[in-house]
This record gives sequence, structure tokens and C-alpha cells, in this order.
Amino acid sequence: MSSFNLIDRFTSYVRIDTQADSESNTFPSTEKQKNLGKVLRDELQKIGATELEMDEWGYVYATIPATVEKEMPVLCFCSHMDTAPDCSGTDINPIVHYKWDGSDIVLPDDPTQIITTTEHPYLTERIGDDIITASGKTLLGADDKAGVAIIMATAEYLLQHPEIPHGKIRILFTPDEEVGRGVEHVDMKKLGADFGYTLDGGERGSLEGDTFSADAVKVIINGVSAHPGYAKDKLVNSLKIAGEFLDELPKKEWSPETTEDRQGYVHPVSMNGIAEQTTINFIIRDFITANLKTHEDRLKSILDSVMSRHPKASADFIITEQYRNMRDMLDKYPHVEAYAAEAMERAGVKVEKQLVRGGTDGSRLSFMGLPCPNLFTGEMAIHSKHEFVSVQDMEAACKTLVELVQVWTEKS
Repeated sequence: MSSFNLIDRFTSYVRIDTQADSESNTFPSTEKQKNLGKVLRDELQKIGATELEMDEWGYVYATIPATVEKEMPVLCFCSHMDTAPDCSGTDINPIVHYKWDGSDIVLPDDPTQIITTTEHPYLTERIGDDIITASGKTLLGADDKAGVAIIMATAEYLLQHPEIPHGKIRILFTPDEEVGRGVEHVDMKKLGADFGYTLDGGERGSLEGDTFSADAVKVIINGVSAHPGYAKDKLVNSLKIAGEFLDELPKKEWSPETTEDRQGYVHPVSMNGIAEQTTINFIIRDFITANLKTHEDRLKSILDSVMSRHPKASADFIITEQYRNMRDMLDKYPHVEAYAAEAMERAGVKVEKQLVRGGTDGSRLSFMGLPCPNLFTGEMAIHSKHEFVSVQDMEAACKTLVELVQVWTEKS
């Protein structure tokens, strides 16, 4: 679990473009995600993993065989291979800032992109670490290739040290987490695990058992088309109605840019259309699942008010469930988080219970029968050109996993 090993793994993974596409109807949403899957499959075979498979959907399954004979739960370590569509993931050029001294990090391919401790206060805790960034034109891909690298490095370490007592460990690498479809085709029977941990968290020591509950809302506004030269008293422009609707949304609350901690939000993420029809896609988020309906009713009320001013137009309001707060499931198995906290302490890591203002594969896996909290990787400033990760944070995560499998062995 040396720094070199993690640096080498991580930088090789992030150079592989695995950006997901939220507009795609295929699975995975981009075929190029499988390129990393093939690399991981081959590496797992080389280091001695068993029950190894990459299936038609792009999922990579593997096993680290047990080193003890007693019956005990099968654990799963999971990370996602795709990167977010929010920022370019093509031609990523990772840069390692060895023993970073705390000064501003100017990204060379775009010197206007400057990573500072003022904007990213967590960096003040990482002075002296080896910090990896992108070069200024792309995201880095630490979300979640830091998690991938951590799991791979830990797998190799455990396979090289059979004297470490642990039960059977399953590895799962998923595509399309960033577009909310990461576990859509996971074969839970094939996975065959009892409890899991996603490696997709941020600051060192973060242990996350609460995620948002999430719905998607599609608003379709139907106008009336007419030739613009002869449109008087005929044309009803859906684009203009959509503009009115968006302008009616609260300006000082209820949005990602105005909320924090346990506050939910309603967020328009995309809009496209022509005069005749415009579609607006929203995401609805809250830690309290029942609040989703409250948010949706409020959004529908705003829409109805706007549409009442345009009697010749109509609108559709379509709700789709996405995922639910995994806390509802994890509370039934409190030892899963307790063992993770103990493992962190054994690894010399201070535990920080945190919230996920988003979702992870663990959200859906928890409701699919695999209780699955989220552990830290060091990935920070995700989905942006300022994304960075500390190699020492990744090392601490590897050490935590090694301790974690032993805690489970002792207590099973």
C-alpha cells in the first residue's frame, strides 16, 4: 500500500475516459466505460482474484478468497468506474504535487484555474501530502477512481498477505453511477454478499450512512405552433412559458445554491425545446422521504399558476422515483457502521459522521438487500476542474479496509 502503488494505479485509471451520458438510453450509457472494466478485470486476474467476471452490462465482479474457515458474512467493496457528465473527462492529464507546501495550485493547461485553500479549506489539513489534480481543462476523475484504486490496492495487499484473517470478500465495480443507474443491472445472486461498503466519500474519516432520497420530475409544456409571420393570436410559445415558470421558482431558498446540511432542494438540470413543446428536467432531493411529495406538490402548484395564464397551452408533470435514503435500511444493521468506525480508529483515522448530499450506489444497494454505508476516499471538489485527491487519504482508506475485514472476522 505504498504511495507509489496508489499513484501509479490511480493516474493510469483516470487517463481512461469513462464519462457517462445522462441523455443516453443504452446501458452502460457510454461503451467506453467498459475500457476501464477490461483493465480492472485483467489486473484482478493478474493479482490472483477468483470468481472473476466482466458481464455484458460492464459490471466487474471478483472475489478475494477467505483466509479463515469459520462461517461469517460475505463483504462487498464497491466503487463506480464512470465519471460525471458535468465537466469534460477526455484527455485527463493528472499531475502529482509531491509534498505540497500549501501554496496556490495553478493548473498549467488553463492558468485561470487556481486551487486555493480559501476556496477549498480541507486542503489546509493536507499540507505536506502528495496532492493529485487535473491540468485545468478537465475534471480529475477521483470520483470515483480514487475508490477504484483503493479497492484494487487493498485487494492486492490482502492477496499478498494471506496471514491476515478475513472472510470471503466480493469486489464490485459499476458503470453509470453518475447518471443514477449504477446498480440497475447488478445480479445480486451472483454478487452473493451480505453487507457492503461503497468507497465514494470525501474527507479522510468520513463515514456516511445518510443520503438524500431522490425523485426526478419531467415537466413538458405544450404550446401552439404557428408560422411566425402569421402568428398573431395563434402562436403560444412553450419556450416563453418555460421561462416564466423557471422565473417563478424561489430565488433565496429551495435550490442547491441556497441550501446546505439537511435542507432539501428542487433543481432544474436541463431544458430543451422549440416553440411548440419544451421539456424541463428537475431533480428533487431531501433526507426525509416524505418531504419529496411536499416539494413536488409545491412545484406543481407553481406550474399550475403559470399555466393558468396560458389557457391554450397545457403541461404534463411526470414523477419518477430514483433512490431513497439508505438510513432507513442501515438502522436495522447498526453494526455495519460501527465496525467501519472501529476500523478507522484502528487505522489511526478520526471518524467523522457525515451526510451525503447526493446519492451513491449504496443507496440503492441497501434497498436491494445489501446494507451499504459509504467510506472516504479523499476525493474532493468533485465534478469540477478543481477536483483533487490526497494520496495519503487514499492510503488511509486502504489501511481502514484492511482493519475492517479483521474487525468483521473477530466479531463474527
